[in-house]
Amino acid sequence: MSLVKTASPVAMLLFFVMGISLWGQVSDPEKKPNILFIVSEDNGPEIGCYGAPVKTPHLDEMASQGTLFRNAYVPQAGCSQSRAAFLTGLYPHQNGQIGLATWNYGMYSGEIKNVVKTLSGAGYRTGIIGKLHINPKSAFPFDFKAIPSANFSRKDMAAYAENAAKFIKQSDEAFYLQVNYPDAHRPFIKTVDKLPAKPLTGKDVDAIPYMGISHPELRQQTADYYNCMMRVDSYIGDLLQVLEASGKSKDTVVVYIGDHGADLLRGKRTSYEGGVKIPMIIRWPGTKGGQQRKELVTTLDLFPTFCEIAGVTIPKSLPGQSLKTIVYGGSPKWRKFLFTEFHVHSNHNPWPQRTVRGARYKLIYNPLAGAMNPGYAFTMGRKFFKTPEAELLEFASKKVQVAYKIMKQPPKYELYDLETDPFEFKNLAEDLAHAETLGRLKAELTSWQKRTGDALEDPAVAQKLFSMIRESGISKKKALDYKPFMQTQ
Repeated sequence: MSLVKTASPVAMLLFFVMGISLWGQVSDPEKKPNILFIVSEDNGPEIGCYGAPVKTPHLDEMASQGTLFRNAYVPQAGCSQSRAAFLTGLYPHQNGQIGLATWNYGMYSGEIKNVVKTLSGAGYRTGIIGKLHINPKSAFPFDFKAIPSANFSRKDMAAYAENAAKFIKQSDEAFYLQVNYPDAHRPFIKTVDKLPAKPLTGKDVDAIPYMGISHPELRQQTADYYNCMMRVDSYIGDLLQVLEASGKSKDTVVVYIGDHGADLLRGKRTSYEGGVKIPMIIRWPGTKGGQQRKELVTTLDLFPTFCEIAGVTIPKSLPGQSLKTIVYGGSPKWRKFLFTEFHVHSNHNPWPQRTVRGARYKLIYNPLAGAMNPGYAFTMGRKFFKTPEAELLEFASKKVQVAYKIMKQPPKYELYDLETDPFEFKNLAEDLAHAETLGRLKAELTSWQKRTGDALEDPAVAQKLFSMIRESGISKKKALDYKPFMQTQ
């Protein structure tokens, strides 16, 4: 059995303890810091510094120099939805980007405040390398744009760092640069540019635990996914070297996230932890390195953080909070509950959901309880998996088989104890011993829906949205007019 399957807790502890030091000193305290925002695609916290059995030395080093967030989430596990959320600081139901831009879903208005307009107004040069994937594109007037395609074929990957070098060197003005890499989106390509140098195979790894199934095909897909993560780490290393060579590293806050979880069973396009939990690392000059924080944070916190970096007043309409005090080692008053949602990805898989989690327990609310979840068939039946569903499930325990039945035809409520059941295999919603917890989380969820103007507080709206999408079909990517009944604020 390969050692790749295990991670050493002692080694990880030593890594972070040795990394705890004041990283860098700001070279010019009077100058506004630059912001380098790195986004990889379709990956959760499956990187070395989070304890995963994959070699990611550059991200590991960044974590040793900065702050790693153990409980970081996206508001919705979809590409466009996640990206619109972190750039507007709003939940998808607030900004309107509830599905993929390539399926003509888009924001309610191009006038919604966003990171690009705000930082540009504060004197920042703004740039994006890689796809935007939000409608309308005109809402985000970047000064510099390169490689606008999704680039899932991974062509000319060196161009990402090359374009970054070009942008960074253009001027000494403060900059915001967002670099979006295509890894680890499907297809899982084993090697690109001879990276990784030693690709893994299914014999080297176990299947990702949250799938709950250790079938040979799932082990191979896990290995292919890990190969993508090792490769993107190399490209991020090239990017950070460009920043270092520019002489601006000590004046630049670097933020790294994945846009949502991996495209594997119970990952992307779901509200399970495998879909919404992500890696988040922030390297901030003048702060202590090697910090690990357990606060419940969300990518909605990035817009307020960027505002504070730029010296801009944080819009009161934003539901997120600045992460600056946490990164500086403080203990600010922080949220006790975190919320996510789901609407639709492509028209193959509409399924309205709302979730809330606290320190230990998580509640998933399914307004269309009892109906078949199209997302289940979409994932199980597509070309992603050659093995039939029934055969895959033969490799699962009885408990996990029940979990897949719940995913296929969800009940109104799913309640999970993330402390004892981190992969959400045992639904406690019908357990009378947890009735008080269920009631408390339901109340928190309802309160959040009211605060954020969530139209899906009314189950009839969820049904209306679901029916509209199903009736529109999948043969034409027709723009749907859901704004009249979804937008409430």
